[in-house]
Amino acid sequence: YVAAVYEHESILSPAPAALVERRSALELMGRNLDIYEQQVLAAARQGAQIIVFPEDGIHGFNFTRSSIYPYLDFVPHSHSGKWNPCREPYLFNDTEVVQRLSCMALKNKIFLVANLGTKQPCERWDPRCPPDGRYQFNTNVALAADGALLATYRKHNLYFEYAFDTPPEPDYAFFDTPFAGRFGMFTCFDILFFEPAVNLIRQYNLKQIVYPTAWMNQLPLLSAVEFQQAFATAFNVNILAANIHHPTLGMTGSGIYTPVKSFIYHNMESYGGKLIVAEIPVITADYKTNLEKTPGRVSEKGKEQPPPSFYAEMMYDNFTFVPVWGEKGELQVCANTLCCYLNYHRDVLTDELYALGVFDGLHTVHGTYYVQACALVKCGGLSFSTCGQEVTDATALIDFQLWGNMSTPYIFPLLLTSGITLDFADHMGWKNNHYFLSKNRTSSGLLTAALYGRWYEKD
Repeated sequence: YVAAVYEHESILSPAPAALVERRSALELMGRNLDIYEQQVLAAARQGAQIIVFPEDGIHGFNFTRSSIYPYLDFVPHSHSGKWNPCREPYLFNDTEVVQRLSCMALKNKIFLVANLGTKQPCERWDPRCPPDGRYQFNTNVALAADGALLATYRKHNLYFEYAFDTPPEPDYAFFDTPFAGRFGMFTCFDILFFEPAVNLIRQYNLKQIVYPTAWMNQLPLLSAVEFQQAFATAFNVNILAANIHHPTLGMTGSGIYTPVKSFIYHNMESYGGKLIVAEIPVITADYKTNLEKTPGRVSEKGKEQPPPSFYAEMMYDNFTFVPVWGEKGELQVCANTLCCYLNYHRDVLTDELYALGVFDGLHTVHGTYYVQACALVKCGGLSFSTCGQEVTDATALIDFQLWGNMSTPYIFPLLLTSGITLDFADHMGWKNNHYFLSKNRTSSGLLTAALYGRWYEKD
């Protein structure tokens, strides 16, 4: 099927904390929706059957709970598909934004997924009802090619979004299409948690995901395109991921991903939005990774001293590292119950320092979640203290096998190369209770090769 995602540079309110009238909120959102309208038309002309827009793309961000209120639409939360906002605008008040989205879908005969802020009055007797008498949700809507509202999803894992409430129960949101079957839907930070993302995919055996996000890139392990690809690979799904474009805030990185191929956009240099349109296969059956080639442990023990281990901070976590020296070798580094192993070989020695790092513990900065990671990374400079820094360019081409005795089945294989481009492993999967990733010669200089494990039970 042909899919489109749009990385949008939103027109932002100059003073998001200021209180404004609904009319001026609609005026600002209308300017973003005008851009959406052009992009839906462009995508439809290229044959796209579905288009996905980013999180916060219509209203922006940095609001307070009260200042965002005029920007919120009322959208009934039900999976009925009975309401067509474009054809029945009179059913509910304050639905101007969802009406416009519905009409874009209808006019261009395209499925459309967008993110907006919504409100829902609540009763005083509801113990969770906020003091102002309403819920405010970060919401995705999915609209059919005839404009009907198919599904809504209220973001569950909020990322410092004080303007919004967490829904009382996780939403499991999905919708059906004639061209690719059933799509699941979640938002941004949700991708790192079991609820609802993993549970949704497993419960409904989903193979296509739409994913609006407003993601701030964090290297070496959590840049947008790197993790989006890893998620598609780990769960064997297609992901249509639309990110916001604000390079000054480190926000870029969208794509259309299959488990074995991707069409991505990552651009920290220029401004303006970007439409990606690509044809991808519908995933039906489970795709099995090739587990025939297993890590060969070539053992020539007793020759030399193992290199020294050291500690350095990476992604705000205290990793234990060993340096990757020389043109080939075998390394091991452990922390808690996790041991990581690396066999590597490179023909050309460059003046770049690489290190193999391990972390097995609770990550506590900007969210709390348990991580088990084995990571081969390029360091920022030549001293140990630079390992774990954000690096975007590299020249070393390395053949490697990386494996670890992970305690969780949820492993996200990361493979990032120079210039924030993606590469794909030759082989990966489980063997003797170890997860492995191997690659003969990366397509360009290696930035990160990692097994990023999420041990959800220990959150």
